[in-house]
Amino acid sequence: PGTRWIVAVIRRAVLEMAPTRASKRAKGNSHRGFGKLILFGEHFVVYKVPALVGAVAAYTDCVVEASEAEWSHGLVVEDNRPAIPGYKVEKTAEMLEGTDLVLKHLGWDITKKALKITLGGDLCAVSGIGASAANCVSVARAVAAAQGKSLSEEEINAAGYEGEKGYHGEPSGIDNTAATYGGVLKFQRTDGAPIFETRKLSSPALIVYASTGITASTTKVVADVKAKKENDPKWFDDLLKQYMEVYEGAEEALKACDWKKLGELADKNHALLQELTVSCAELDTLVVAARSAGALGAKLAGTGRGGLMWAICADKKSQDAVAEALGKISPQVWKTEFA
Repeated sequence: PGTRWIVAVIRRAVLEMAPTRASKRAKGNSHRGFGKLILFGEHFVVYKVPALVGAVAAYTDCVVEASEAEWSHGLVVEDNRPAIPGYKVEKTAEMLEGTDLVLKHLGWDITKKALKITLGGDLCAVSGIGASAANCVSVARAVAAAQGKSLSEEEINAAGYEGEKGYHGEPSGIDNTAATYGGVLKFQRTDGAPIFETRKLSSPALIVYASTGITASTTKVVADVKAKKENDPKWFDDLLKQYMEVYEGAEEALKACDWKKLGELADKNHALLQELTVSCAELDTLVVAARSAGALGAKLAGTGRGGLMWAICADKKSQDAVAEALGKISPQVWKTEFA
């Protein structure tokens, strides 16, 4: 409802090394939503099994300006986020729908009071990094502040989840949870409220992640996986059983900070996602290149069929070598660590 204008400032994403320690929440700014990488469990998590996710240090932030006029109407969105070419154009309708859902959830009626939303931050919008959730969570924080509301993190997370429906139809809830809380999380959907638990690591996990440059539609890919599951339940159940073995091993490897083992399990998870048909030639090429450059393991991250992959490294020297190798074949490469 209401007239909407979009001012989109699309900037080309460049090679960028993200700050480290995503678990260190930004202080003094309550209008941020973090990006994330799914470490284990994308697609399977939709069917109420646990997943592991790590929030990256990069974030989207949001500023809102409410009209002071006696009568005003509409929404202006100025999108200044860095993004890969084409991302914001491809996601325009979904972004507006997600924004509308957050506003409705928080009780802001743009037919009675106009609003301008300005998006920024250093999170490069690319498929797989949780850019939509970071967007929705940052909008929820900023709008709540403009309303004078003091919302709990749980309430912000709930608003972010509503916004994610505009992007994904039936979101898992994992992206908005990571965007809200940061850090390393175990996440699991239930028939009621989702379960999430923080994971504190005794030593940091050194990560390189890279983009294919391809923007994928989560809604379409999730729907395709669902159709394949319904067409061959036994096939899917077998993959799900194998995934649970990977997940249990990954939990133990994280507790022990056994990065070699975690890398081996990442490789196995990637193979399962290939069988699930959500990888693609571009992702597989990056995964192989990372392993060849010395990564302990690598896999796709998120939706698949484009988007991102990540690799875990033994030390800083290896992390630099993997980033350099991926930089030769990927349009965007980042380094970060989880702790």
